[in-house]
Amino acid sequence: MIKQIHHVQLAAPRGSEPELRRFYEGVLGLREVPKPPELAKRGGVWFRSEGVEVHLGIEDDFRPARKAHPAFLVDDLDAYATDAEIDDLFPGYRRIYLSDPVGNRIELLQAV
Repeated sequence: MIKQIHHVQLAAPRGSEPELRRFYEGVLGLREVPKPPELAKRGGVWFRSEGVEVHLGIEDDFRPARKAHPAFLVDDLDAYATDAEIDDLFPGYRRIYLSDPVGNRIELLQAV
C-alpha cells in the first residue's frame, strides 16, 4: 500500500543548476539538499521542504513538462502571483501556474 509520495522528479537540461537554484530556493523557498555522491556525478539538483522533495535530473534530450506538473500547497498564494493569474476553477482552492527556469509547469494552490 502506498503511504505517501517521497519525491517528484522533473527533468532539466545540462548546466541549468544555477537557474534552478535561484527558482526553487529563491522563489519557492525550498532548500537544496546534497545528492548522494554517485548520483551527484550525473548533475542535477535536489530540493526539500517540510513534506516536499523535488529532484531535478539532467536529461540530454530535455523537453519541459508543459501539462504534467507537481502541485504544491502554499499559505500565501498572493506572494507568488505577481506575474500569474489566479483562478478558482479547482473547487476549494485558489491556484496559479508558474514555469520554472527551464519551462517545467508548476502549480501552486492555496485552500480557501
